[in-house]
Amino acid sequence: MTQMKGFFFPRTASGQASLIPSPPWYYSGDLLTVEYRTDPARVAELLPAPLEPAAEDPGAVALIWADWQSCSAGREELLDPVRSQYKECFVVVRCSYRGRTYSRCVYIWVDKDFAIARGMHQGYPKKLGSMWQTRPHPFAHGAPQIAAGGVFGATLAAGDRRLAEAVLTLREESETNGFVNAHPMAHHRVYPDIAGGGDAYAELIESGGAEFAGGQAWRGDVEVRLFDSPTEELSRLTVEEVIGGYYRQVGVVWNGGTSLERLTD
Repeated sequence: MTQMKGFFFPRTASGQASLIPSPPWYYSGDLLTVEYRTDPARVAELLPAPLEPAAEDPGAVALIWADWQSCSAGREELLDPVRSQYKECFVVVRCSYRGRTYSRCVYIWVDKDFAIARGMHQGYPKKLGSMWQTRPHPFAHGAPQIAAGGVFGATLAAGDRRLAEAVLTLREESETNGFVNAHPMAHHRVYPDIAGGGDAYAELIESGGAEFAGGQAWRGDVEVRLFDSPTEELSRLTVEEVIGGYYRQVGVVWNGGTSLERLTD
């Protein structure tokens, strides 16, 4: 019998074809964050048991664009950039579990298959999409700077339809990059039963960065619009009040999480 290798599918005798390598995973990226308030009931409907709405500001939402470069411990992906570079846009809310406040990603779109596979392991509900955001550069000929007056645009589309767009004009340095995505993540990892009738496996997990480094955060004035789609529900989180916009370059290491509660026997 062949001993199969590989962290994820497909597993083979050598493991070379596995879609993703084993953690730790290393990320460097640019984050454009829009925070706003929506109807708290729309957030609550996205929180399955045993999660509850956050005690404070339960309608707060973060819509985050990220331009990433990532790799495993061997860093070989960095020399084959198609395996390391990807973009994503994700929606984060806050919730409570046993009296503690968590962040939770309720929607997320990415443009590479390896990012989807990592999300399956981490509990992120990733789907394919098309994300674009303005890139900064130290030379201003064709790019803004991360400085007062820098203007950045971002768009999100999926299923051949635009879902969101934002324009951020940086104004001043900020002590934070916002507050909605500032807690450990509480995610569900699920696997439906092949015979139907529920989940064969379901678990609530906690995870966060094993290491984090960040450049100076900037905040500014932001405009954001959401659009309807027959296959997406982002527009249900209507923008009722804009809190602010932020830009920051970060580095993160992800190396596993903790099981909070097994939801199936």
